[in-house]
Amino acid sequence: MAIAALVTWIITAGFGFFMLGTWISRGGARADASSHFPPPVVFGHFLLAAAGLVVWIVYVINDATTLAWTAFVDLVVVAVIGDVLVLRWTKDRRSANGSAPTGTAGARRTSSDTMTARAPGLQLAEQRIPTAAVVLHGVFAVTTVVLVLLAALEVGGS
Repeated sequence: MAIAALVTWIITAGFGFFMLGTWISRGGARADASSHFPPPVVFGHFLLAAAGLVVWIVYVINDATTLAWTAFVDLVVVAVIGDVLVLRWTKDRRSANGSAPTGTAGARRTSSDTMTARAPGLQLAEQRIPTAAVVLHGVFAVTTVVLVLLAALEVGGS
């Protein structure tokens, strides 16, 4: 179970690294309004995930249960941050495509709505990340969380 979690974690990290590289190369880390993702949140997600992966590798080598639970707690925090990012990514994607949630016809625009409004042709840095990469990163991330939990619980051996 621990090795399976390690493999899925590495695959997840690969997709994450690709998405981070795309976001940075498209101007996401700049101070201008080229992204709705705050750089500290993006880099925090990345650094916590990388730190958790290191803890997991040490766990796989040493088989210390405390390390497994430490990596799991780290992974839960990383997942929550990832959820915040993907929710924002989805909201901006819907705004860019012109689809509004049901029941908003005639609703008053808020300052949050105007933040997502952009000039035609301009695209946020995070919207240049391919949908397939986001979905695969999420699928492997959920799989990793489940496998890490099972390994920490010592289900199926470690």
